[in-house]
Amino acid sequence: MTRLGIVVLTLVTACLATAAAVGISPYWWTAALPLICTGVLGAWDLTQRRHSVLRNYPVLGHARYLLERIRPELQQYFVERNFDGRPFDRDVRSIVYERAKGTDAEEPFGTERDVYRPGHEFLVPSMAPCPVPVAPPRVRIGGPDCARPYDMALLNVSAMSFGSLSANAVLALNGGAAAGGFAHDTGEGGLSEYHLRPGGDLVWEIGTGYFGCRTEDGGFDAAEFADKAAHDHVRCVSLKLSQGAKPGIGGVLPGAKVNAEIARVREVPEGRTVVSPPYHRVFSTPRELVRFLARMRELSGGKPAGFKLCVGSRRQFLAVCKAMLEEGTAPDFIVVDGAEGGTGAAPLEFVDHVGTPLTEGLHTVHNALVGVGLRDRVRIGASGKIATGTDLVKRMIQGADYGNAARAMMFAVGCIQAQRCHTNTCPTGVTTQDPRRARALDVTDKTARVRRYQEATVAGALQIMAAMGVTDPRQLRPHMLRRRVDACTDRSYAELYEWLAPGQLLAEPPASWAADWQAADPDRFTV
Repeated sequence: MTRLGIVVLTLVTACLATAAAVGISPYWWTAALPLICTGVLGAWDLTQRRHSVLRNYPVLGHARYLLERIRPELQQYFVERNFDGRPFDRDVRSIVYERAKGTDAEEPFGTERDVYRPGHEFLVPSMAPCPVPVAPPRVRIGGPDCARPYDMALLNVSAMSFGSLSANAVLALNGGAAAGGFAHDTGEGGLSEYHLRPGGDLVWEIGTGYFGCRTEDGGFDAAEFADKAAHDHVRCVSLKLSQGAKPGIGGVLPGAKVNAEIARVREVPEGRTVVSPPYHRVFSTPRELVRFLARMRELSGGKPAGFKLCVGSRRQFLAVCKAMLEEGTAPDFIVVDGAEGGTGAAPLEFVDHVGTPLTEGLHTVHNALVGVGLRDRVRIGASGKIATGTDLVKRMIQGADYGNAARAMMFAVGCIQAQRCHTNTCPTGVTTQDPRRARALDVTDKTARVRRYQEATVAGALQIMAAMGVTDPRQLRPHMLRRRVDACTDRSYAELYEWLAPGQLLAEPPASWAADWQAADPDRFTV
């Protein structure tokens, strides 16, 4: 209770006692009570020194703070149009909700979007469409060093940790993955029973905190990692370098969310804020990174090993590519997280201004791997605001093999974009450890919604590809996606971006890549 509340409660109690003692009628007291409370509030506003607005406008000034508190809800439900909300507009949220519920996601009367606005993108249909494949294609993850490859679905659950999400949310996501035959990334918060109980395929992600395979001093515990990675439900292992919302600053789980169960899973003290450092202890150079990925694959018994990053310096990524060539090994997959992605809370400066957006990030990673002749053995996943079949097709044209969705999967389990994920007060029970709030999320119902959403979204992507005249994502080409650059001109991605030929960086780097390629050092993360 606030200090003001305590003062008001004390005064009201005193007044009630006084009224009873002198025999004042309770009816008169009831009528006078609002006036007394208003007077007390006004007196408090005039004497407090924290808010200038309240000192100048006692009582009435509280309306300003009330409206400020509910501004996001007013904006989302009454002000924004269907197509211009942020981070996800009403149209996108609606299509996810409808697909999750199994209802038709169709709209009458044409698009509301301005198709002549610069930046508008559109896919190119074919005059000879193809039949939609009966079974969705899958992506084989596992290069020549991998003994136990995995066939990845086109759309999967992106990284979200238990602790950031409630137990019921994790159960629903993994149950949906098990029912639908797609993968569930654990996030960096450890491998919990809620990830394992439903039986869905897992990508076990290890971050800088090494939660779940952590020594007492916060280092990497190889024996514990090997023991947990051997679990049948763990199909791939992933090393998180950075994430889209906050590349380079690690992560924070508020102490209010660190209950006994989360502390046990993460192997950290209960009730204390958990900070993942921004850097890894297991490597400090590109070469050491590549060697550690090979070690992860070995410790896991030959399961696919890869890493996730939000792309920054192209020169540094090329240094990793050089290390792959010199070490004679490579990760089995790389997940590219766009700067527009991110379910976790982060400083506004990072959310808005740090990191490469997904389009350019995919282009960098895809072309670097093509240019060094490694693209055929390394699969690329895309993560960052993928919610619809259109998003999935666009990202595969831009260089991805498959996609991961986080916030869209949260919508499927009931998220309403309240944007209170870090406060432990999520109104739908998705991102909270409050048992009362989490109880509202029905696991059985939401499990079915996750499965339906993923199935319908992949079906939508296949339907779009069939309309474009292709039956397999590998047939997609850059000229099939176009962007309007001004009111009179549009260009295809084949024209807008430079696409390298296989091995071109090794033979004769183009002028636009030559300086970065020459400066890339496999033994240093050169800025």
